[in-house]
Amino acid sequence: MIPDTLTCGWREVLGATELRPTLQQLGAFLVEERQSFQVFPQPENVFRALELTPLERVKVVILGQDPYHDAGQAHGLSFSVPHGVSIPPSLRNIYRELAEDQQIVIPGHGCLESWAEQGVLLLNTVLTVRAHCANSHRGRGWERVTASMIERVNELPGVAFLLWGASASRIATGLHSRHLIIQSAHPSPLSAYRGFWGSRPFSRVNAWLRDHGKREIDWRPDCLK
Repeated sequence: MIPDTLTCGWREVLGATELRPTLQQLGAFLVEERQSFQVFPQPENVFRALELTPLERVKVVILGQDPYHDAGQAHGLSFSVPHGVSIPPSLRNIYRELAEDQQIVIPGHGCLESWAEQGVLLLNTVLTVRAHCANSHRGRGWERVTASMIERVNELPGVAFLLWGASASRIATGLHSRHLIIQSAHPSPLSAYRGFWGSRPFSRVNAWLRDHGKREIDWRPDCLK
C-alpha cells in the first residue's frame, strides 16, 4: 500500500512496525470498498501530499478532514482540486482571505500543487472517502496513520501549523512550542465569519519563516517553483 514514489522519510514513517496492521486493514477495506462504490481520490493519488512534500522539506502544515467527495475533485491534497474543476466553497473563502492578506490576484483554478512543492504539507486526517458520502471512511484507521505523520513532523526543528476548525485544532496540544501554531475558524461558509476572516494566516506564516531564516512561501497558486 505504501507507494514506491515516497521519499525515505515518509516511507520510514509508514513502514513503522506499529502501523503495519492498520495499513493492512486499510488496504483490505479499500479493495472491498472500491469493488462496490466509487472511492476518492484515485489509488495513485491517495498519498499525493506526501509525494509532493517530502518530510525533510515540510515547512507548513495545512490540515483538512477528509477528501472532497464529488467526482473529479479529490487529488490527494487538502482543500485543493485539479485544474478544470470548480473551486469549492471553502477554498473560495481561503482565496478571499489570501487576496486580502497578500494582495494576490486569485486564479480561476483551485490547484494548490505549487504550495505543496514549496513545503506546504496539504494533509487530510482521513485520506479516502466514498463518493458523495462525507466522512464515510472516518474511523477506519486513517486517523492513526496520519497521527503518526503529524508526530514525525512535530519532531522537525520548526514548522508552521495552520489549524482551521475544531477538528484540526485538536492536535495543537501535542505540538512542540518551537512551532508556529495558528488556529482559527474553518473557512467553510458556515463558519468563516467566526474568526477565519481577517486572521491573516499567510502573512503570519511568512513573517515567522523569515524570522527563522527560512524561505517564505509564494502563496500565488499560479507561481512556478
